[in-house]
Amino acid sequence: MTDNIRYAPFCKSCWSSITKYNGPACEICSAPFSSEYSHLCGECGKRPPLFSRAICFGLYDGVLATAINVFKFQKIRRLYKPLGKLLLDLDVKGTDAVIPVPLSAKGLRERGFNQSLLLSKFISDKTGITLIADGLVKNSETHSQIGLSAKERAANLRRAFGTRKSFTGMSLLLVDDVMTTGTTVNECTKQLLKAGAEDVMVLALARARND
Repeated sequence: MTDNIRYAPFCKSCWSSITKYNGPACEICSAPFSSEYSHLCGECGKRPPLFSRAICFGLYDGVLATAINVFKFQKIRRLYKPLGKLLLDLDVKGTDAVIPVPLSAKGLRERGFNQSLLLSKFISDKTGITLIADGLVKNSETHSQIGLSAKERAANLRRAFGTRKSFTGMSLLLVDDVMTTGTTVNECTKQLLKAGAEDVMVLALARARND
């Protein structure tokens, strides 16, 4: 496949401008900092999330943000391969299975695919880590999280997710495209831990700034 097709509708030059974020960030949730002397964000210091750690490739801005939006909302499915390749640059060793953040039945019908599942399958195919596509489910449709406070986000997602399998003793890699406040992946983690998981690490393409 030529580069023009691989990255379309982006040119190779624009795609090459996507870079991994190596600046200061929270050691747990990966929220970016302006100071290299900070190690934990205020939120993780007060209320640590249920997942052990979040690893994100880059920040949710520039070409990376545009590419994710084109992938999801313009339904350019083939972008899961070059986007998934970015995630292979991150250390995901020590996990027993890859779990995608699920869409509701309505969300899946409207989009036609689950972007997190496509990314998870790519990671599984390239690393050999087992993919469990249907172990975590979204039982109900929820309102958009955009513009909601932290408390409202948590209430919006309460009891939205569930599990269909046992994950007893497993270390899981929970995959999403964008991590904003971490409310969604934290709620997913809660259900996975209830199903017996020993540890859940989050992997995302992009981390949004919380400011």
